[in-house]
Amino acid sequence: MLARRSFLQAAAGSLVLGLARAQGPSFPEPKVVRSQGGLLSLKLSATPTPLALAGQRATLLTYGGSFPGPTLRVRPRDTVRLTLENRLPEPTNLHWHGLPISPKVDDPFLEIPPGESWTYEFAVPKELAGTFWYHPHLHGRVAPQLFAGLLGALVVESSLDAIPELREAEEHLLVLKDLALQGGRPAPHTPMDWMNGKEGDLVLVNGALRPTLVAQKATLRLRLLNASNARYYRLALQDHPLYLIAADGGFLEEPLEVSELLLAPGERAEVLVRLRKEGRFLLQALPYDRGAMGMMDMGGMAHAMPQGPSRPETLLYLIAPKNPKPLPLPKALSPFPTLPAPVVTRRLVLTEDMMAARFFINGQVFDHRRVDLKGQAQTVEVWEVENQGDMDHPFHLHVHPFQVLSVGGRPFPYRAWKDVVNLKAGEVARLLVPLREKGRTVFHCHIVEHEDRGMMGVLEVG
Repeated sequence: MLARRSFLQAAAGSLVLGLARAQGPSFPEPKVVRSQGGLLSLKLSATPTPLALAGQRATLLTYGGSFPGPTLRVRPRDTVRLTLENRLPEPTNLHWHGLPISPKVDDPFLEIPPGESWTYEFAVPKELAGTFWYHPHLHGRVAPQLFAGLLGALVVESSLDAIPELREAEEHLLVLKDLALQGGRPAPHTPMDWMNGKEGDLVLVNGALRPTLVAQKATLRLRLLNASNARYYRLALQDHPLYLIAADGGFLEEPLEVSELLLAPGERAEVLVRLRKEGRFLLQALPYDRGAMGMMDMGGMAHAMPQGPSRPETLLYLIAPKNPKPLPLPKALSPFPTLPAPVVTRRLVLTEDMMAARFFINGQVFDHRRVDLKGQAQTVEVWEVENQGDMDHPFHLHVHPFQVLSVGGRPFPYRAWKDVVNLKAGEVARLLVPLREKGRTVFHCHIVEHEDRGMMGVLEVG
């Protein structure tokens, strides 16, 4: 009997290995740099780097020589001291996407010239938890630098990670990033890319094309980051629901079961996956029509025409363990605070001139010398953001996470801190915005080509 059981166990193990080898490369985990003794101190170079990518050689722009860049893992109250060395042939800088820190540190107006360095230092806010990221934010060059590979994740761990249903889960980070290569380098932007936002034909997870993740446990905690310039990910896992536990800036109040999850550019989410049967399952990006346009010749005249939804993309093969027995879901996560009454309601209108590839907020293109909105620290505002364009626009606010009240007239399905909210054509989003930090920062569309081409404004908090 024991011999037969051992044979069956060995056969099952061989079957799992066979399934894994029959698919793509093994699942890669980005390099991790952790804080030690309350300090994360790191020197990071932005530099062109030759590397292997999806079976070919390519030279990308990287942080620290890896794509994606290293994952920074910290805890509340830790100090982050990161020196960015610019080894690019052009200026750059760094945006700490989603972190509620001083705009004097997360400064989108800063330029680091080629050959020079800049040290970013800040304390991780004491109540922060979640999945964040870092990427360039030099206006006019955000899209080319991000598309070429400059990005990395930042994870803030918290005491909530110690509850059994999360502590015992198997955790993985999935950085979703597409790319197109031309002559062994990231393909340059075309006029259509500046109009639509640039997408690539290589749809990668942690820099790998359709990798295979062999799960060791039946409950997975997946940290998801959409680091693409313009690609949307309508995520679904074959034969399994997803349990949303955290959004951009932190935990929900309780898990939310969803059959699919849409991640707009810049958005993050954390989900639990409960594997109930053995086998191989596909994590896919289902078709999604974001209103991108293509050009068609009609009688010698060029006209913009809708492109329609993309085809399904397999992102990952997931191999379940033998006889999976998933953990129960946590009953509660993190309560959402009661916010003071808002003192003002603002309205922002997003519009487009598609043929000129120019994008506007309240009829104006970005000007760093102009202040578009002025607010008072330690007050709460309502922002009504209306998309009057023909494409989806993911709206992002630096420094000041917000609560989404409604989108398109429908109440938002959960309460959690957000910093990106997607608006389809014609939709209005109502946001509750607590102004935390004094200083100048920005808000913009996170299709970064649209940001570079004008859809950004300046907020000054006094």
